[in-house]
Amino acid sequence: MESIERAMREFIVDNFLFGQDGADLTDEASLLEHGIIDSTGVLELVSFLEGGYQFKIDDEELIPENLDSISNLARFVRRKLQVHQA
Repeated sequence: MESIERAMREFIVDNFLFGQDGADLTDEASLLEHGIIDSTGVLELVSFLEGGYQFKIDDEELIPENLDSISNLARFVRRKLQVHQA
C-alpha cells in the first residue's frame, strides 16, 4: 500500500471508526454510503488534508469523486500535490 493510501486509512480508522481496526474497509469502499463519514467528517477530512499536505481545497473540489473513498482521496492528493509543486 502506498504511503498516501496508508495515511488516509490511518486517519479514517483513528478518527471515524472508533475502536474498529478497519480491516473490512477496502480502498474503493464509499465512506459516505457506509456511514463512515458525514458532512462534519468531510470537514475534518478536509482540515487533515490541507494541514498535512499543505494545499487548499476549493469548494468545487468537495465532491465524492475526490473524497468518498481511500482510493479517491489518494488520487486527489496526488493530483493536488502535482499542481501545487508545478
